[in-house]
Amino acid sequence: MKRSLKLSLPGEGRVSRKPAALYAGPIKVEPCRFMAAAKAKTKTARTRKTSKLKRTRGRLAPGATARGLDAAQVAIPMDSAEIADVVALVRSAGGATIGAYRDPLGGRPLVLASLPLSAVQPTPFQRDLSPTHAKRLALKIDEAAVFLDPLIVVRGEDGRLWTPNGRHRLAAGKVLGLKQITALISPDETLAYRILALNTEKAHNLRDRSLEVIRMARSLAKRHGTSKEAQYSAEFESAELVTLGVVYEKSSRFAGGAYSSFLKKVDRFSERTLAASLREREGYASRLLQIDAQAKKIIDTLQKRGFKSPYLRSYVVARINPVRFHKSKKGDTKPPMPLAQALTRMAAAAKNFKVESVSSKDLAWVAVGAGAQE
Repeated sequence: MKRSLKLSLPGEGRVSRKPAALYAGPIKVEPCRFMAAAKAKTKTARTRKTSKLKRTRGRLAPGATARGLDAAQVAIPMDSAEIADVVALVRSAGGATIGAYRDPLGGRPLVLASLPLSAVQPTPFQRDLSPTHAKRLALKIDEAAVFLDPLIVVRGEDGRLWTPNGRHRLAAGKVLGLKQITALISPDETLAYRILALNTEKAHNLRDRSLEVIRMARSLAKRHGTSKEAQYSAEFESAELVTLGVVYEKSSRFAGGAYSSFLKKVDRFSERTLAASLREREGYASRLLQIDAQAKKIIDTLQKRGFKSPYLRSYVVARINPVRFHKSKKGDTKPPMPLAQALTRMAAAAKNFKVESVSSKDLAWVAVGAGAQE
């Protein structure tokens, strides 16, 4: 008598009865209703979560409270005493005032005016002009047949009109041969030193930012030599930019990106006066250039040994970085060691670097890290 085979697996499903002697293929299990329902429920929940993310992604939450001035508080009469000096300055420069208002956020007075192109100069500490960018900008403005963005202008320390963030628009205006250019003039001279963070006309690279910061620092040191460097943390953005600025002044082709991470961890604003701090940073910059010279020798030796990776410099600098494994705790702003001590250790590590210990596998990991950051 032939027996029937019945396979029953808890929670897995069931199989049809079939004579054992006639069964030749694999057992086919029918999914149970419980598992199908569970999968459908999971899929529905995942879909709802994804839909919710799509709805919320890209949206900005409005401020909890309304800020700034009301419409009636914004307008300023042209004969107002608070803008009298600016109006007189515009007229003496050969320009014409168009209107005046208070900034809706901070309430500072601003004057919209038309100024002769020759009356406006870029701030002396601003980044270097890119002729290519200025010509391209002039071409696009000419194609649009309208000059939409007014220059931000302040009164410079020498009594002239300075633009802290319109150098390329100013140059484009000269390329186009403009007689007049529109400007938004602020009586607040210190705005010239706070404009770096707002400059979006042409993205700053590390070299541009560092050079602009050191030029601001030197200008402020002449005007307020007894002020502490730490007082200008908002203007300078980050302490390492001051040090890198000094380095770039000495060597414009310095590979600052390789050392930026190291400096971020150990460089801090000083409580010393600006003049004294700048003298100290001159020493730091010289030591950093000496370290980089030693790093170049190591790179040359590695290249002669057959290593051709574009990440050689990043690898070498990472190997001699004395704080590469340090991870700051949340809210901790104290450096793992003073900058002077870190430079001493870095110089020693560069001097004692063993090229024999470098492997292709090490460089591969550096490349992976660089790709992740990009």
